[in-house]
Amino acid sequence: MITSGQIRAARGLLHITSNELAERTGLGIATIRRVESGEGVPPGNSRTLDQIRKALESRGIEFIGTPESGPGVRLWRQAPDPMTPTEPNKGP
Repeated sequence: MITSGQIRAARGLLHITSNELAERTGLGIATIRRVESGEGVPPGNSRTLDQIRKALESRGIEFIGTPESGPGVRLWRQAPDPMTPTEPNKGP
């Protein structure tokens, strides 16, 4: 399980807003704000937390520790942003 603080910290490392996280997960902004507003493991649907976790991990976030012992996050790689269009490779 991930904690509200880990979600907030992960967004901070990625420099994304709660609105952007809502877009990336397909969840409503109110859901993201509710999940982030508390302390510890947010109450509610575990599928919602799984969607959030997967979206953040796909961008290079690693959740470390446990909710009871040293919960944290680290950016272990900068993943390409799937929401940003890329230019086709240009030859010489």
